[in-house]
Amino acid sequence: MRILDKYILKELLGPFFFGIAAFSSVFIGTSTLFKIAQYVTQYGASIASVTKLFFYSLPAIVVLTFPMSMLLAALLSFGRLSGSSEITAMRSGGLSFFRLTVPVMIIAVGVSLAAIVLSEVVVPVANTSQRNIIRYEIEQNIRPKSQEHIIVKELKDGHIERLLYAQSFMSDTNTLSGISVQEFEAGQLVRIENAESAVWAADRWIMYNGTITDLSTDGRVGRILKFTEQVLPTTKSPKAISDEQKKLDEMSMNELKQHVKVLKKEDAETSKYEVELYRRVAIPMASFVFALIGTPLGLSPNRSSSSIGFGLSIIIIFIYYAVLTVCTALGEGGVIPPFAAAWMANLVGIVVGLYLIYKASR
Repeated sequence: MRILDKYILKELLGPFFFGIAAFSSVFIGTSTLFKIAQYVTQYGASIASVTKLFFYSLPAIVVLTFPMSMLLAALLSFGRLSGSSEITAMRSGGLSFFRLTVPVMIIAVGVSLAAIVLSEVVVPVANTSQRNIIRYEIEQNIRPKSQEHIIVKELKDGHIERLLYAQSFMSDTNTLSGISVQEFEAGQLVRIENAESAVWAADRWIMYNGTITDLSTDGRVGRILKFTEQVLPTTKSPKAISDEQKKLDEMSMNELKQHVKVLKKEDAETSKYEVELYRRVAIPMASFVFALIGTPLGLSPNRSSSSIGFGLSIIIIFIYYAVLTVCTALGEGGVIPPFAAAWMANLVGIVVGLYLIYKASR
């Protein structure tokens, strides 16, 4: 790495880490601490519980601040370099503006990739831990809750043995509705069981009014049996099934893909899950998009003020997330494709950023 690249990198890192601290403080102060105060006053939550809740909330907040911090770092660092005429000196030495942006873009891509990894590996686990602490330690609610689109997977030796789908679960009656069970042997689908409903009876699920379809090895229908009452081939209790269901922010991308696949087989609506799947990459990649926008905007001498840079970053962040929120709502409603809903704000930002860089290079 050239000395100049190291110099620009050094200029970026300070504002970047400052941005993470500043924006995280805003989210923590306006959301996390408020919720913690509610749990303490309403449920008498212990210090140990709220402390764990606080730390488990940090990964999602930090990942969310990466793009914002990258924008602030690009604005402030290039604003300072421009304000002290260092950019002019560099370009007088024969360096193009495109060359000056190379270390910024490399760092931005690295930040984006780090955010994707954290969103996939750390954030879902932390969010699940948050839910369990709130439900079992703070609210002390051990009853299963009513849910829709229940999916239960049973594995054997690393291979799927049984896949259960239910349209809904009613906790007050311990009832599953709209049931479909797929059974596998050596990875091959061998049996499909459908039923109108199933009720938990002491230690088992009893299905009512359904059919059992046996399949041959080549996937052809062997026989179809109708039943009025049949034992559901799973021993998981209502609480176990309810606990196994995850919210969107608790799923990894692989789990989201599997969820979408199952829902499509059952002709259920998948737009919300598909939009979230694409957002898992689109939002972290906003770090690169914001670097494209912030680097040329920081060139003007009046950007050397940190207060102006911070204010400008807030405006850009607001516009970006406003576009993202509107497009997400349209995507979840099926008005626009899920990919477009998740990536529209990024695509607009890339076009604007490339135009600003082209204009600055001239």
